[in-house]
Amino acid sequence: LRVNRVIYTLGTSNRTAEEFLELLRSLGVEVVVDVRRFPSSRFDHFKREELARLLEGGGFGYIYLGGELGGYRRGGYQSYLDTEDFREGLERLEGLARGRRAVLLCAERLPWRCHRRFIGWELERDGFRVIHIIDEKREWVPKARQGR
Repeated sequence: LRVNRVIYTLGTSNRTAEEFLELLRSLGVEVVVDVRRFPSSRFDHFKREELARLLEGGGFGYIYLGGELGGYRRGGYQSYLDTEDFREGLERLEGLARGRRAVLLCAERLPWRCHRRFIGWELERDGFRVIHIIDEKREWVPKARQGR
């Protein structure tokens, strides 16, 4: 079992299915971990069931962890980081990401406007290198973690 210490994050945004699959291929992604609390979209190909089919057809794994790691938490996501549910979800994610090249998926294109940044902080604390993908040639690496 190879140990992979890199994990990507990505927002579905308004990408076409083809653009999305091509971006995953270019990153060498093997499994998509969906952390949308509400895994729906105005784009049919990003609705949970359709997305799972699309990814399977493209040769990618799909795992939904939006129950444990999704956003929109009472009291804010930062305080949710200290809960047992979050820790369990993070442990599942880390186990998956150690064995395969994974991407954390949400809807928001810009990671600094999404709860992916908080999950990224925790992954970095646990020794992962987190790369937030904005577009094919644009990444975001936060300068410093705020308040944790």
